[in-house]
Amino acid sequence: MHAFVSGLVQGVFFRATTVDVAKDLRSITGWVKNLPDGRVEVLAEGPRETVLNLIKWLHTGPAASNVSNVTLAWGKPTGEFKGFAVRS
Repeated sequence: MHAFVSGLVQGVFFRATTVDVAKDLRSITGWVKNLPDGRVEVLAEGPRETVLNLIKWLHTGPAASNVSNVTLAWGKPTGEFKGFAVRS
């Protein structure tokens, strides 16, 4: 799953909290990063139901955030990721 999250999503611990949520959900691998245009980009792989739980969380984000939109695209998993982390 490839997502772009818009709104007040930078400077509010969105990336760090996304990592925590992904790790709590277990079996999700991938990354999260800030984009220059103010959005946050997320690439996640794992069991569909677990990824859907991450997507549900992305629509809310951490307490200090204000998510206005989440754009999703689905693709085939590559299996290249070993964990879930912040990417620069």
